[in-house]
Amino acid sequence: MTEKVLIAGGGIGGLASGLSLARAGAVVRVLERAPALTEVGAGVQLGPNVTRILSAWGLSSALESVAVFPANLHARSALSGELLATLSLRDMSARYGAPYATIHRADLQTLLLQAAEVQGVVVRCDAHVQDVQNLENAVAVALAHQGSELTERADALVVADGVWSVLRQQLLGDGAPRMTGHLAYRALVAQSDLPVHLRTQDVTVWMGPRVHVVQYPVRGGEWLNVVCLTEGQLEGVALQELQGWNLRKTAAATRADLQAALTGACPTLHALVDACGEWRLWPLCDRVPMRGAHEHVQGRAVLLGDAAHPMRPYLAQGAGMAIEDAAELGHQWTAQAGRDVPMRLNAFAQARWQRNAQVQARAIRNGDVFHATGPVQWARDAGLRMLGARLMDLPWLYGHRHGA
Repeated sequence: MTEKVLIAGGGIGGLASGLSLARAGAVVRVLERAPALTEVGAGVQLGPNVTRILSAWGLSSALESVAVFPANLHARSALSGELLATLSLRDMSARYGAPYATIHRADLQTLLLQAAEVQGVVVRCDAHVQDVQNLENAVAVALAHQGSELTERADALVVADGVWSVLRQQLLGDGAPRMTGHLAYRALVAQSDLPVHLRTQDVTVWMGPRVHVVQYPVRGGEWLNVVCLTEGQLEGVALQELQGWNLRKTAAATRADLQAALTGACPTLHALVDACGEWRLWPLCDRVPMRGAHEHVQGRAVLLGDAAHPMRPYLAQGAGMAIEDAAELGHQWTAQAGRDVPMRLNAFAQARWQRNAQVQARAIRNGDVFHATGPVQWARDAGLRMLGARLMDLPWLYGHRHGA
């Protein structure tokens, strides 16, 4: 019998899991709350652990048409501008069997949507999943769609509705995400609008005290994605405002925030930030690293991506772990085909939760390293000068293969 799976959320994790499950033989429908599938202007880095999965799904050519494959990852001092170390990315395929890519988030979403629809996945927008109930032989989902209240049953529900997941609270009841005290200012700028010396096809991380800036090309290299991550709290901001990727401030207020965060930074970094026009503010919220398989699965409901394990961006693996989740879910759906759905989902949870917890913890630690001050900052810079790529390469992360 062919099982029916509903997916709450049409973001990266939801579409990837829809594609993966459809490839495994399930009948899949994605329920997206928004009136249309849209993505904010932000970039995504995809390590070999992720591009390997996209390749296995037959998406290499589609990825090549919209992504960039940078040659290098540079680590620089935000204060002096000194090049501390460089990791070669051009030979990732030789080392890990897949390349390192940078891509606009909307391009990645479109790529996954098109591939999912080819596999027969149906995407319904303006469909807000409001409630989930585990029954003996099914999962019941209550949703609002175009003004109507509906109830649907399926063999499983994938919860991929993000860090502020309402469904997670129904299933786990573990409270709201926590404020990290970190803020991300994001901008996209056309490379043609930049002075020649600021244009690049590489990834660069500028590390300073309590702040760092990351830049990399997207959209075939024609645009530069720039993110300034700094420490601080937002005063007088309502909880619902924290749930968006685009908390607006006036241009003057944003400029003042960035100037304060980059006090003492080198002229080149100031010039890059000044060249970016419109900035979007994203207050970072997360959860403590996963503590068990129960945070991935409750009965016939499986949580993945940010709904299960929101990541701080300091390892560039938020989208990556959602795609890894999706690949493992499809793998277990096939590998455990002779078992009932809850057992298949539990096999997925056991295969994934420790990996996700490890990546969450390392991302938090990376943030401390990137934003170090005093002796720790000195030791970080000295270590990068001496060991360079050996510190920046991450075989445990990039060499991971799902189902192994």
